[in-house]
Amino acid sequence: MLRAGPVFCAHRRIQTVRVHPAQTDQSQSRPMKHVSIRPAMVIGIALLLAATWLLAFPLRGALDDARALRAAVPCASPDGPDSDCLRTVTARVDHVEKANLQHRKATYWLRLTEADGTSSRTRLRGLPQPTAAWAGARVEVTYWQGQIRYVESGSTRRWTTADPRDDYKIYATWGWGTGFFGLGFLWSAYWWARHSKVTLRASPWQVVLPLVAALCLAGFGALAPWITDSMAAAWGLVAVGALVAVAVCAVAALVLRRRPDTGDDTVHLPPSVPTAEQVFKGSVHGEVPYGKGGGGWLVAGPGCLATTPDPTGAFARRAVPRTLTPLRARPPYWTDPGAGLAFDGESLVLECEDNGVPVLVITHRTDMPSVLGALQPTPHSSGAPS
Repeated sequence: MLRAGPVFCAHRRIQTVRVHPAQTDQSQSRPMKHVSIRPAMVIGIALLLAATWLLAFPLRGALDDARALRAAVPCASPDGPDSDCLRTVTARVDHVEKANLQHRKATYWLRLTEADGTSSRTRLRGLPQPTAAWAGARVEVTYWQGQIRYVESGSTRRWTTADPRDDYKIYATWGWGTGFFGLGFLWSAYWWARHSKVTLRASPWQVVLPLVAALCLAGFGALAPWITDSMAAAWGLVAVGALVAVAVCAVAALVLRRRPDTGDDTVHLPPSVPTAEQVFKGSVHGEVPYGKGGGGWLVAGPGCLATTPDPTGAFARRAVPRTLTPLRARPPYWTDPGAGLAFDGESLVLECEDNGVPVLVITHRTDMPSVLGALQPTPHSSGAPS
C-alpha cells in the first residue's frame, strides 16, 4: 500500500553492516516441542477417523443399495405392497414446477396422479423438453422401497433424484479426500517429532514434499469416483495415482538429498529505497522496546522504518531506532515467532542487531527489499556523525 506525503521518520545514520554467516549449524538445532506438534497430530487423527468411518459405513450402505436396486425384479403383482421388487404404475403428469432456482442444473417437481387416483410427486434433474410439454403426459413411474426411482415416457427413462446408484460417490469423495489430507498432517507431525533437529527451516522439503503429494492425492481421490463408472474402477485409479505419487516423491527426495548443502541459506535481495511511504504487513521481534510484534504492519520510507497496528500507517507508529543494523535475510525457521509464518509460506526473515541484541523483522518476500531500503542511510544523513 502506497501513501503519498511527507515521511515523518528521522534519517538514519551511516552504519557499518556486518554480515553474519548463516546460523544453520544443524548440530545446534534443538527438537521441536511436542506442544507445537500436537495440533497437526490431532487434526490428522481426526481426519483419518472421519475417512475410515465414511469408507466403512455410509459408503458400504450406498453400495449395498445400488447393488440391491440393480438386482431388483418386477413385482409379481403390480398392486402388491412396496418391497424390494420394482412396482411400475401408470400416471398422468398434472403439473411441473422448478424445485430450485440457484443451481446451474435445475431440478423439477413432477406432480402426478396415478391410475388409482393416488397423488404423488417426484423430482427430476433437468428436463429434455419445455416443461409445458410434460403437462398432461402419460408416463410410467417405477417404485422401489417406497420411492419413485425412475420415470419412463415412451422409450425414454429418466432417473429421479432418489436414484441410489451414484450415492457412493459423495462418500468416496469425502473419504479419500479427508484420508489423504489426514495422512499429510500425520506425516508432518511424525517428522517434526522425530527429525526436527535436522533443520531449522520452518518448511523443509522433507515435510513440504509429502504434504504436496498428500494434497494432490486428496484432490485426485476426490475426483476419481466421478470420472469412473464403478467403485472398483475408482479404487484402481486411486491406487495408480498413489503409486505415481510415491514414485515421484522418491525420485524428488533422491535429487534433493544429493543436492550440495553449503550451510548458507541467506537470501540475497537488493534493497529498494521507497520514494514514498509504503504500508504492508510485517512484524518486529526481539528483546527491545519496539520488538513486541508492533501490531502487524510496517511503514517503510526513505531512511525510516516503523511499526504500527494501523493498516493505513497513520496511527500509533513506533519508529525503529537508528541503531538497528541489518545482517542478512533468510527463510523462516520454526524457532521464529509464530507471526513469521503468517504469509502463506512466502515470508522472509531479516536478522538484525540493535547494540548486540538480536532482532527479527518478518514480512512477505516481495516487501523485504523495501525493508532493506528503509534501513539504508539516506543522502541527507551522509554527513552525519556515526
